[in-house]
Amino acid sequence: MSFLHISKTKMMVAAMTVAFGASVFSANAALSRKPQDNIFYATSTDPLGLDPALVDDFDSGNVSSNIYEGLMGFKKDNTEVVPLLATSYDVSEDGLTYTFKLRQGVKFHDGTPFNAQAVKFNIDRQMPENAVAKMSYASLVFGDVASSEVIDDYTIAIKMKKPSTPFLHNLAMCFAAPIVSPTALQKYNNNVNEHPVGTGPYQFVAWDRGQQVILTRFDDYWGEKAKTANIIIRTIPETSARVVALNNGEIDVAFGLDANVMDQVKKGGNVIQNEEGMNTNYMFFNLNPKQNGPTMDKEVRRALAMAVNVPELVQSLYKEYASVATTFLPTFVPGYSKNVKPVAYNPEKAKEILAKKGVKSVKIMVYTGARQYNPVGGQVLAEAVQGYLSKVGVQAELLVYDWATFKNKLLTDYWDIGFLGWNGDNGDADNFLYLFADDDPINNNPRWVNQEYRDLIAKGAATPEGAERNAIYEKAEMILAEECPILPISHARQLVAYRPNIENLLYHKIGLFFFQGTEKK
Repeated sequence: MSFLHISKTKMMVAAMTVAFGASVFSANAALSRKPQDNIFYATSTDPLGLDPALVDDFDSGNVSSNIYEGLMGFKKDNTEVVPLLATSYDVSEDGLTYTFKLRQGVKFHDGTPFNAQAVKFNIDRQMPENAVAKMSYASLVFGDVASSEVIDDYTIAIKMKKPSTPFLHNLAMCFAAPIVSPTALQKYNNNVNEHPVGTGPYQFVAWDRGQQVILTRFDDYWGEKAKTANIIIRTIPETSARVVALNNGEIDVAFGLDANVMDQVKKGGNVIQNEEGMNTNYMFFNLNPKQNGPTMDKEVRRALAMAVNVPELVQSLYKEYASVATTFLPTFVPGYSKNVKPVAYNPEKAKEILAKKGVKSVKIMVYTGARQYNPVGGQVLAEAVQGYLSKVGVQAELLVYDWATFKNKLLTDYWDIGFLGWNGDNGDADNFLYLFADDDPINNNPRWVNQEYRDLIAKGAATPEGAERNAIYEKAEMILAEECPILPISHARQLVAYRPNIENLLYHKIGLFFFQGTEKK
């Protein structure tokens, strides 16, 4: 029997049985609920994990953002930060001490009380002396933190090494910043990727890898209770299969859609949300000195970039559902400048330089499946670039892997060119541009080191919002464009489709779904 044609109730029971064996509570709860109690959301890729300190991918964040909360959060319709698990905060005149008053009466899903000790436990876990591999967001969120101090059960002071303009925005992000139950972290040896425990409106029930994650309403939630009892996050790799499932009513919400399926989605009578996305899809080059490949040479990088007709590629692959990226920053993020110009398309010059440098072949490492910044999928994009490179005399070998394997092999294997994207976590320029000032290759994929650029990013983080800070980021982007460790390609629109009986679906500007207020009529 096709998985798409198993009834929703049976799918839930099957998944819960895989995860928990004879879990009477889970199975009976699923069987006793009405269809309106279950919202089925489908995406292309499984989460990497559900510990917010140990992952950095959208699919993990999309689940975690409904399980966990941080001291700060975002308003529903923008990236303005507001207190969440904190009730208020005070910043010292020198910008070096943040004092947070915490919300009282909050419990984690395992019954552990939320307090200042829990916040400190989470911060200390990610400080440099304690951080472990794959805590890629630890430096971004807590890199400027010197220490934290519990003042009393519901007051914590965070002391900074230097002023940090983006710090409050960073505390609202879905990676590193969310507060995890200290009890769970101790129980599961500092890794809750498969045992997530937060304070959010939904709690974890089961994860059948490659199939679905099931969340259920946390009835002891401190705030407004979730409107829908269960959220089932299904993994359906093929875009066409997600559309069929949506049109048949087997799922309620479909993500990861591209221009090729939009007519079919519309004919199915679905509602389409189409908004400007805060993301960048990009190509990057290998600057790992230990591997010392041809793209260590700036002229080679720029020539390979010259070979790609980015405007033509974007129109061909994404049509009206993406815009050409001229810088790494989207146009509406403060710090964007139209004065920054990317490498211009010039195949004749590219061919001349590459022949002179003796570059006849390259290895391109890429992922399968759609990403929010690249809805057609990595392989399709890489094949298009492969075609452009062949026209300038360079043969490209594609190394294609599923998302999890791709992320690992980027760190271990040899490649010349890769493809990734970035979805802004908080609306601040530092959140985008810090990536290429980081030592962690999970963030700084090219492993590019440019001290002038790094100094500018540090200066920008310490400079108050305004024209002076924007000018700093303009200069940093000019260096990025000139040195060409990356080639920005596109900014995808945020596309999601859902059945007409779904109400109050919140797909936030940061690219995450918050299901707390969503209902199925």
